Amino acid sequence: MSSISERMVEALNEQLNWELYSAYIYLSMAAYFDSIELKGFANWMRVQWQEEITHAMRFYDYINERGGRVKLHAIQEPKAEWSSPLEAFEEAYNHEVGVTKRIHNLIDLALSEKDYATYNMLQWFVAEQVEEEASTSEIVGKLRIIGEDKHALLMLDQELGKRRFNPPADGQEV
Repeated sequence: MSSISERMVEALNEQLNWELYSAYIYLSMAAYFDSIELKGFANWMRVQWQEEITHAMRFYDYINERGGRVKLHAIQEPKAEWSSPLEAFEEAYNHEVGVTKRIHNLIDLALSEKDYATYNMLQWFVAEQVEEEASTSEIVGKLRIIGEDKHALLMLDQELGKRRFNPPADGQEV
């Protein structure tokens, strides 16, 4: 017996799929950056890929905890080529803006259904999306400043290569 509405389970399953698609996009961007020898950029995107997988698992675990049924859908094939690092990061930023809108729509649904547990769970994602949009926006800004300066691009590549994935510690929620 489910303690969560079917409508909410369906919406959360759609978001779980979207988080997996987000991971797919970032892994595709990592492959693009690897192909043009920007290993630091590729590293940044691989870390982002790992983060998106943990976001998907938050939805997966939550659906199960609430008595819903996880249903995995096909993942759309992501774009594979970009004209520049700037274009790739602009796309990443715009994608995150879209994810934020999707989270807000889930919150609206939770409130309309008086599903306060789901509303509470989604607050983590509200805060996370602020960070996601800010980090991609910052890199877009740096890339715009850099323009065609190859030396500055390589310096940014070194900076982005320092990013590390910090998985949740044992006992913490994914």
